[in-house]
Amino acid sequence: MTATRDTSPGTAAKKTPPETAAKETPPGTGSDVVQVKVWDFPVRMLHWTLVACIIVLSVTGFYIVDPFFGSSSPSGFTMGMVRTVHITTGWIFATVLVARIYWAFAGNRWARWDQFLPIRRDRRKLIRPSIEWYLFRRLKAPPVTGHNPLAGATYLLLFGMFALEAITGFALEALYNPHGIMWDLTGWVYSVLPIPEVRLFHVLVMYLTFGFIINHVYSSWLVDKQDHSGEISSIITGWKTLPRHRIETEDPEPAPARRWHLPYKRARGGSKDEEVSRAGR
Repeated sequence: MTATRDTSPGTAAKKTPPETAAKETPPGTGSDVVQVKVWDFPVRMLHWTLVACIIVLSVTGFYIVDPFFGSSSPSGFTMGMVRTVHITTGWIFATVLVARIYWAFAGNRWARWDQFLPIRRDRRKLIRPSIEWYLFRRLKAPPVTGHNPLAGATYLLLFGMFALEAITGFALEALYNPHGIMWDLTGWVYSVLPIPEVRLFHVLVMYLTFGFIINHVYSSWLVDKQDHSGEISSIITGWKTLPRHRIETEDPEPAPARRWHLPYKRARGGSKDEEVSRAGR
């Protein structure tokens, strides 16, 4: 059986979300299940670049605070190399943050800024169920396609922490050249906090990030186990498997206006996808 389009009168006016692909309904589910391209390529690329940056910054940061090898080198070559890697990665880290802010306005509906701020009524209604789920007072996670509103607000807080981490990191680097441009940009930090507290804050954010990662991985695994949506694999492939009605009722407005194509994947017996252009409808 292959997926076909409904061309009967009255159905042409109803648009299917652009990132959605029709899929065979599993027996006994009683609902139309679709594959949805939730996380576009820039979101996935930025996500994994950020993960790599956090790993490198953590390892090199630990060494800068307390060298665990090469500390007896009289030339200080090892420390200099580690600091260079740390600062270079810090610049990449800051670039990722700026790119993600840009993509919050240019990305698809699940990447945009209103996923982090519950300004829509339907999103605000999900705040209480989300809190109850995190407090183990609710067995099932709220039915959302992207982030639930509580998770979205947490990511906003996290990116605020990351921004402060980058600022304090550049301020600490500026101490080695108090007459350079970096000091001109970040030297004001020391009018707010003295040097020891800036260092403490910089390290504290790293540990808070570790706590977030533990919760993030656990919550993703739990949602994937309950929803069978491909929550974890979606950050690699971009696709989730969800009920069609969830996509149509969650956000009826399409992603930023542009031409798009809706791929219908063959349910069985075919290796190629049939693409149907929805542009102009």
